[in-house]
Amino acid sequence: MTTELLSDFERFQFSGAGTTRDVYRAGSGPAVIVMAEMPGITPKVLEFARRVVDIGCTVYVPQLFGRPGEPPSLAAYARMAPGACVSRQFSAFALGRTAPVGLWLRALARQVHVDCGGPGVGAIGMCFTGGFALGMTVDTSVIAPVLSQPSLPLGFSARSRSDLGLSPEDLALVKQRTVDEGICVLGMRFTGDRLVPAERFETLRRELGDAFIGVEIDSSPGNPWGIRKAAHSVVTEDLVADDPDHPTRRALDQVLEFFRSRLLPS
Repeated sequence: MTTELLSDFERFQFSGAGTTRDVYRAGSGPAVIVMAEMPGITPKVLEFARRVVDIGCTVYVPQLFGRPGEPPSLAAYARMAPGACVSRQFSAFALGRTAPVGLWLRALARQVHVDCGGPGVGAIGMCFTGGFALGMTVDTSVIAPVLSQPSLPLGFSARSRSDLGLSPEDLALVKQRTVDEGICVLGMRFTGDRLVPAERFETLRRELGDAFIGVEIDSSPGNPWGIRKAAHSVVTEDLVADDPDHPTRRALDQVLEFFRSRLLPS
């Protein structure tokens, strides 16, 4: 573990749904749960978490896989990706099913809401965890879910490309919350990202209607920003933070404003 990169975070263990995991916490204010992309809690994921702290929130980063603080590398992916893909906790290939790890994440959301107060909890998943924030929205503590490049379920069939990685029962509960409570779901993807097919966003629009805010960043050949076709990580590895007009920077600002407006009402 690269301890220097995590020196401003407090580590603790949280037990829920029969599982105990490490969680890293920083900041103060209403809670936002940041779920890392593969290969784990990388330096860029921590940078994003600190941006959430800077708007006035407490950030919680659960260790779901990988080595905290380790930069992405072929060795890091090779070490953890095969195990994560076959893990029953993540249900990487299951269709029409909520991943079991979602029960632990919902328990964490309930506890951090008690600990931090405020109107509710924000949650963002990225890549492998991208869709988990949608499943967490079943719990009434979660009021600001963000799906950044939701890549599960994996697969290449028409059905898998449009699947949300959520059981029909859980999807119905999320849809009901959008009607009864005005919950909105923010989703982001690059248009050329094969891991996050357009059909998945079409399903979100069809099922959630105006409650789904879809941000799709042009990564087609010859796009005005020179974004590579293989771009994937919207608010981390492919973020261009120093250009306020760049679409990834605008997406980042939209995420932070989404959390700010829902968790920090004036």
